[in-house]
Amino acid sequence: MTAVRTTPAPRQHTVTDSPYGPLTLVATDGVLSGLYMTGQRHRPPEETFGVPDPGPFDEVIEQLDAYFAGELREFDLPLHLDGTPFQRSVWAGLRRIPYGETRSYGELAENLGKPGASRAVGLANGKNPIGIIVPCHRVIGASGGLTGYGGGLDRKQRLLAFENGTQDSAPALF
Repeated sequence: MTAVRTTPAPRQHTVTDSPYGPLTLVATDGVLSGLYMTGQRHRPPEETFGVPDPGPFDEVIEQLDAYFAGELREFDLPLHLDGTPFQRSVWAGLRRIPYGETRSYGELAENLGKPGASRAVGLANGKNPIGIIVPCHRVIGASGGLTGYGGGLDRKQRLLAFENGTQDSAPALF
């Protein structure tokens, strides 16, 4: 018989600086379950982030620092992605988009075997709880234009420019 948890999984959080503003990292049972930017759409309430504790985040911060230094192109971290099966499939698809490349919502839907689901893909993309590491910023509109981004279109544009090597040398902080 499987035991049923009656209390919520323990959560911890910390805040780390980045060239794109402060990033709030959240862990559930010691595994990264959230990376939220200031002012991010669909950002959960602060009281759900758990206790302040930088302990579970050493490797996450190390890999983020390497990414922002241009030394890391693919994150290798255990993730706790809490969502519907469809959302989790979209988020897995996001992780397959190579660094410096983009895909349209329609292309991502096709790659998932759901060619008519570009709007549903967009909704799932917008609810991605682990920005940057699960690279939802790499998804663009069918015309090639930038479309919504939970962290703001300016951040999306700057992240894409960073990955393409076209970002100004001194990015503005948020």
